[in-house]
Amino acid sequence: MKNEIKLVALDLDGTLLNSSKEISAENVSAIEAARKKDVHVVLTTGRPLVAIQPYLKRLEMLDFKDFSITFNGGLVQRNTGQIVSKKSFSYEQISAIKRLTTALGLPCDILSEEKVFVTKSAVASQYETLNKLLTFMKMDFADVPQNVVYNKIVSCTEKELLDQRLAEIPERYFEEFEVFKTQAKLLEFMPKGINKAYGLTQLIHQLDLKPENVMAMGDEANDLSMIAWAGYGVAMANAVPAVKEEAKIISDWTNDQHAVAKVLETYVL
Repeated sequence: MKNEIKLVALDLDGTLLNSSKEISAENVSAIEAARKKDVHVVLTTGRPLVAIQPYLKRLEMLDFKDFSITFNGGLVQRNTGQIVSKKSFSYEQISAIKRLTTALGLPCDILSEEKVFVTKSAVASQYETLNKLLTFMKMDFADVPQNVVYNKIVSCTEKELLDQRLAEIPERYFEEFEVFKTQAKLLEFMPKGINKAYGLTQLIHQLDLKPENVMAMGDEANDLSMIAWAGYGVAMANAVPAVKEEAKIISDWTNDQHAVAKVLETYVL
């Protein structure tokens, strides 16, 4: 098994990061040891590259040979910024999602690389509290520029309201888009077929690897695709039930117990 794993894909919140949004020294050491064995370590996140820079610096993963999966698979990038693969929304698609969020009384924030267009809504968005490194621009939806890339849309509000409204979304939206929660109070929309498994599929073609060479670790609904796809899908002890059902390996440890380090020590090191 140890010789088969050539790439380790790591979710951030609830997986690599502890409850204080930090990478523990134990996790840093284990990742460093894995990389010394020529194992690629790739962060897989819904965030843009600029928002994960502090974590890449902490892991010393800023070289041309280092990669990240950002926007939940919508972008595959070298950590120097070069784009390997890209998939985004059309203006018509973001307009359809805006109509939905308006009908549901939910916030609608549109991400375009490092910028967030915070459109006016009945309920104020809380997304800025989660991503301090992005540039937030409040505006009417009619003023959202039409000559930019639309990477994803998020709706961030109180968990109770979000869960209630999520249950009210018509089935046709799930058929047209990828719709999933990534945190208790964060709902995300992505182009259909775009998820972390899609991003990793693009990356392994670049690296001449196969899914059976990949270990993927996660805890939330947006990690389901890569955990089911990877040869070694790992659920944190704190993972939601659906992720544990898909995982081939369920860690005995949570993200606050350095689970990433302990899984790497067991299966890779």
